[in-house]
Amino acid sequence: MQQRKLKVIISGGGTGGHIFPALAIANAIRKLNPETEFLFVGAQGKMEMEKVPAAGYKIEGLWISGIKRELTIDNLSFPFKVLSSVSKALRIIREFKPDVAVGVGGYASGPLLYAASLKNIPCLIQEQNSYPGITNKILAKRVQKICVAYDGMEKYFPKEKILLTGNPVRENVLKIEGKRQEAFSFFRLNPDKKTILVVGGSQGARSINRSILAGLNEIRQADVQVVWQTGKLFYDEAQNAVSSAGMENVRVFDFISQMDFAYAAADLIVSRAGASTVSEILLVGKPSVMVPLPTAAEDHQTKNIEAMVRKNAALMVRDADASAQLVATALATLSNEQLLKSLAANAAAQALPNSAEKIAGEVIALASEKIYGKTVNDKSSMPA
Repeated sequence: MQQRKLKVIISGGGTGGHIFPALAIANAIRKLNPETEFLFVGAQGKMEMEKVPAAGYKIEGLWISGIKRELTIDNLSFPFKVLSSVSKALRIIREFKPDVAVGVGGYASGPLLYAASLKNIPCLIQEQNSYPGITNKILAKRVQKICVAYDGMEKYFPKEKILLTGNPVRENVLKIEGKRQEAFSFFRLNPDKKTILVVGGSQGARSINRSILAGLNEIRQADVQVVWQTGKLFYDEAQNAVSSAGMENVRVFDFISQMDFAYAAADLIVSRAGASTVSEILLVGKPSVMVPLPTAAEDHQTKNIEAMVRKNAALMVRDADASAQLVATALATLSNEQLLKSLAANAAAQALPNSAEKIAGEVIALASEKIYGKTVNDKSSMPA
């Protein structure tokens, strides 16, 4: 029997935390099955409409957004956006004729996967956080497989659909073995001194940045080094403060492109607790002090880090306490060699590697079952 080309539709976005897993899954599917045809579906005006084409994939946009927590006139248009998006999603599915639909969370995945389920297209969703977003909660009853990154997700999803796969991450940033000396050279740091990596996401984190700025004198007295990603908005203020203080042990960047070097140099990481960041820290096996963003949807960042804290794989400082506690906690942790080793070992023990490949295998299996009436396990018999 001649096999036909596999067609996969992937939906979701809104933030890098949704877009990157979507691209990682597509790339992993393409490695297993190079002839696969892809179509992404995102939300009009969101970053996926630029990031996905830049990665070499086609994308269609839906007129969709979330409901704001406060009462606003924008909320009045929400029902119309949903109806418009479901209608367009049905048209996209009718024209593209996917064999399987994948949702990674975000506004667009709701209408697309709902429409796909109406047309009996097998569906898989990937939930990055320890507390699922509302879109994936609603979709759970309509999909065939749910890939998760944390234990205990049967509290939110049907147990028989759950697969513990972990989160797809940027594989290039995880290759840190043997790069420590090169990293110190890259950042112009002293390899004999302890180093803290401070990151708050690509846009920075206000409370973390303010806390580091206020604690520069303590950092100087502790004689440690800092690699500090501030985000664009805080960069000038941070750089001016560091320069004025003559602190050559603190390197300030608005954005760090060489995250493999940043991870390799770090003895301790200070960070927000977004799903992708948490997964990367576990996979590189580094100790961390995390400051969850309290305004994240459903407070999912706090729940992400609480799951790590329960297993002694990270420390947490709440956002409201950061100004008073963050620098002191980081410096105390850095000076406790036994604690550093314990946090690193427990973090590494929680890591779930090869997540994108595992999810890709499940996507191909769902599509193959639809096409051929059976699950295809070996690469030689996959649709091509």
